[in-house]
Amino acid sequence: MEAIAIQPREMTCHTILYAAHDAFRRDVDRLAAAAAAGKGRASHVRAGWENFKDLFRVHHDLEERVLWPRVERAVAGRRAELAALAEVRAEHAGIEPLIGRVDAAMDDGGDLRPAVADLRAALEMLLRHKETGALTLAESVLADEEWRAFAAEAGRSCETRTPQFVPWVVDGIAPIQRSRFLTALPAPVRELNRVMWEPHYRKRRLWSV
Repeated sequence: MEAIAIQPREMTCHTILYAAHDAFRRDVDRLAAAAAAGKGRASHVRAGWENFKDLFRVHHDLEERVLWPRVERAVAGRRAELAALAEVRAEHAGIEPLIGRVDAAMDDGGDLRPAVADLRAALEMLLRHKETGALTLAESVLADEEWRAFAAEAGRSCETRTPQFVPWVVDGIAPIQRSRFLTALPAPVRELNRVMWEPHYRKRRLWSV
């Protein structure tokens, strides 16, 4: 069966973007806890880390190709806004070397904790700057048709990732947040997540040690 793409409305775009941020934070916290317990190289921790990297890169690529260029066009000539957006884009690009440090520490048997701590700090700074700056700016300058175009491209680009993304977002989150996120999705997506995607995701036991 082919994946069903999420085709979000404007508010759903915001819900999905912020929910992904929370899931990125959660996964890095899980990695930090595993590293502190000396279990950072356990198979399910590595599987969780690989899943994090895959979805983080998809998220980054979508913003770089589709969202930020639209915001840049909308604020053309506004130097302060362009500078703030450029700073966030540079911070996002700076996460990749830190991911590489974690990979290297996992492979060479060294202490994972410093590499994970640096990643955790940089990721939190990036996400806060996005949430209080770049995404707030996007919400203020993009018209409804721009959000619809972004949603359509996101749906096309991430269609095959939907069965991976939806259960990942709701993994371990509070009931209210879970309900808010799932309600924002189309009913067929919610049903597929309930009967197929989430049971499969749980069987993977990502981060379990």
